[in-house]
Amino acid sequence: MRASFIFSEVFTGLRRNITMTIAMILTTAISLALFGGGLLVVQMAGKTQQIFLDRVEVQIFLTDDVSTSDPGCTEDLCRGLREDLENTDAVVSVQYLNREDAVADAKERVFKDQPELASMVSPEALPASFKVRLDDPDRFGVIEDSFATRPGVDSVLNQRDLVERLFSVLGGIRNAAFAIAVVQAIASILLIANMVQIAAYTRRTEVGIMRLVGATRWYTQLPFLLEAVVAAMVGAGLAIASLFTAKSMFVDDVLADVYDANIVARISNSDVLLVSPILAFVGVGMAAVTAYVTLRLYVRE
Repeated sequence: MRASFIFSEVFTGLRRNITMTIAMILTTAISLALFGGGLLVVQMAGKTQQIFLDRVEVQIFLTDDVSTSDPGCTEDLCRGLREDLENTDAVVSVQYLNREDAVADAKERVFKDQPELASMVSPEALPASFKVRLDDPDRFGVIEDSFATRPGVDSVLNQRDLVERLFSVLGGIRNAAFAIAVVQAIASILLIANMVQIAAYTRRTEVGIMRLVGATRWYTQLPFLLEAVVAAMVGAGLAIASLFTAKSMFVDDVLADVYDANIVARISNSDVLLVSPILAFVGVGMAAVTAYVTLRLYVRE
């Protein structure tokens, strides 16, 4: 009997303040969808970073005199560098590129779709180099400390630094989504507080009578708290549905080419499923805490 009364009061309150209920649902849905989008970007960035780190190489550029005089890496200076690299514990493989190889590599990777620029690249513009694969990209210091000052070495490039710069862009997108989500969450909290206050005010006579006949404060305030929780659950459901919809109808199409090229990690349905409980928990928790605090501060019956 008590449970049926409480639930009837909940749905009566939601129906009575329908416009504010709809506004709260939509605002909650938007803030949770943005928050979920930020979590998905975090997941995508992490998986994409691993893809790139698996390809990361340390490139050791040789001086002009070595690049010019020893294209086959057969002389003592170049050959000694190569042998020492191959005997270094952290090194998985070593590839030598002379100037001709460097031009071919640049045309294939950098200017693949720009033949007019590729034709302008000359061997004299690019030094010979060693491409070194490590068993762990974090062990770059082993190569830099041992070879950066060796004779014949001009500079050492760690591609991991370039990868981290690339992912700073994804980090910016994630931070922007989180910032907008925070603003929307504040709006949701204010709407929840207003809805609870209005609902309690419109039913103040009923609540007063119930208190007079012995109902506890918790029993009379529980329907108002549940109203906020139910609205938040609906908003969370809409947010989760919008993430699935955006993924299948927008994100997959826009990123199809980079997905196929394995440049960016794919956002899967399982990724959305993984963040869904988090969104539901955050939405319900935010609504429950806001409603409880509002009732304690502003509703005295």
